[in-house]
Amino acid sequence: MAEIKDPENTLLMETTKGNVVIELLPDLAPGHVARIKELTREGAYDGVVFHRVIDGFMAQTGDVQYGKSGGSSFNPGRAGTGGSDKGDLKAEFSNANHGRGTCSMARAQNPNSANSQFFICFGDASFLNRQYSVWGQVIEGMDNVDKIKRGEPVQDPDKIVSMKVAADAA
Repeated sequence: MAEIKDPENTLLMETTKGNVVIELLPDLAPGHVARIKELTREGAYDGVVFHRVIDGFMAQTGDVQYGKSGGSSFNPGRAGTGGSDKGDLKAEFSNANHGRGTCSMARAQNPNSANSQFFICFGDASFLNRQYSVWGQVIEGMDNVDKIKRGEPVQDPDKIVSMKVAADAA
């Protein structure tokens, strides 16, 4: 397993395709990192499907409202349209490159509309730079992200089995 330098700023994501370790970047996006950790600690991401996965581009997940399989509001047809019960976040755009393994927040047209959804880039997506808030980087398990089932929407999608902050997983 990758050496975890800062357990408080590392996520352990178990997916239906295997484990993924994400290093959080609070210096780049402190508000987004705080939200991701808050939802993670509430168990909000557990069971959430990867509802939009585009080959060569990215895998999107994090709709804790409509995308949480087994949840009371689970609706595969609406997955990707919901968020959390928390308010939207102010954009924290940076010069960080959207490269392979970059974790960034999904949002609507409004730059300040990110809430709970996020995506992981499969490859270079530098055209997104300075338009989306980068909050993390996959440091291990990108091969498992590569295996996530593709689709828009995805039929019988892969999901996050569980997500934990490494500091809590000991």
